[in-house]
Amino acid sequence: MKIVQLISGPKIYLSNQEKHFVETHKSKVKLSQLSEQELWMAQNLVRKGIYSISNDDQTLIKKINETH
Repeated sequence: MKIVQLISGPKIYLSNQEKHFVETHKSKVKLSQLSEQELWMAQNLVRKGIYSISNDDQTLIKKINETH
C-alpha cells in the first residue's frame, strides 16, 4: 500500500442503487418517508459510514459528501 493511499483514507465502494440513493436524498431524511427497500439500503449505508442515525432514531443524517 502506498503512503498516498493511507493518507487519503480507504475508499468506500457503493453499488449503483446505493449511489443513486445518496445522490437523490438530501443530507437529512426521515426514516418514515423511505420504502422498505430504501430502508434496507439506508441500513447498509449506515454500516459503510455514509450515513448515521439521529439520537431519536427518526432521521438519517449524511456524514460523507463524496462517494467513490
